[in-house]
Amino acid sequence: MVQLKTHTHIEAMRASGRVVAQLLAAVRDAAAVGVSLLELDEVARGVLREAGAGSPFLNYRPHFAPTPFPGVICASVNDAIVHGIPNGLRLRDGDLVSIDAGATLDGWAGDSAISFTVGTARPADTRLVETAFAALDAGIAAAVVGNRIGDIAHAIGTVCRTAGYGIPEGFGGHGIGRSMHEDPGVPNEGRPGRGMPLRHGMVLAIEPMLIGGGGDGYHPDRDGWTLRTDDGSRAAHAEHTVAITDAGPRILTAL
Repeated sequence: MVQLKTHTHIEAMRASGRVVAQLLAAVRDAAAVGVSLLELDEVARGVLREAGAGSPFLNYRPHFAPTPFPGVICASVNDAIVHGIPNGLRLRDGDLVSIDAGATLDGWAGDSAISFTVGTARPADTRLVETAFAALDAGIAAAVVGNRIGDIAHAIGTVCRTAGYGIPEGFGGHGIGRSMHEDPGVPNEGRPGRGMPLRHGMVLAIEPMLIGGGGDGYHPDRDGWTLRTDDGSRAAHAEHTVAITDAGPRILTAL
């Protein structure tokens, strides 16, 4: 069931979304050659503590997961698409990093993700990341009252496929509110004019995920969480929490 949010609810979600934005900015600033993923997770925990916020990621355990998630960020490097567990891996020059994070504040959740290169960027990685954010922008632009879920999916998929990138099937965006994952699901590829109508008060986490090699294949790592590209190519992930309003889409996880 889709829970429509009031203006007061959306304002509360904006507060949690601002914490997520601050967290991601702090983690990106801290990411450098030689820094470990665990150290980035500690930076994120510090932002949450200072804001008096919790993490919807910590100890989260969906049906596919063998263990509860141990971090407050997902840190996915190079061929990892999403759900990377922050561990002792130290970043190297040229690593492509995707950080996905959330926050809960006063009972409301926010969720967002960024991708960036540490040190010297490969041109191919720069294009991949730029396309991920372009796909996110296209999805947000389609998130207007009167459109449908399929219009968001089609907008994202068109940007990704036109650029020659793969899309991992079965993973995409979602509703968000009191819980991090709510109805409806928001695929990253689909047909326009199909699916649930978009209404004022819906709040969605829109999150394109791109596979650089062009194929769609992926597999879980041995940890049971991290999803990796089948062809070993690099991946990028971008996400915002967005409120659908009569005045147009409102990004709740912007700084």
